[in-house]
Amino acid sequence: MTVERMLRGIAGFFVLLSVGLAVVHSLYWLWFTAFVGANLLQSAFTNWCPMMTFLRKLGIRG
Repeated sequence: MTVERMLRGIAGFFVLLSVGLAVVHSLYWLWFTAFVGANLLQSAFTNWCPMMTFLRKLGIRG
């Protein structure tokens, strides 16, 4: 699996998880959802995301 596909999967998981936590626990979890969205938006313009660096250090290539 490539870094880009793994990144999209992780971002999708984080969004679903934080929305679920906002429903059952606290609406403050939506701040995490906003953070993930903002990070995805900036990576669309810069082609860089901190999670990509982390995934590459874990040995995921592609």
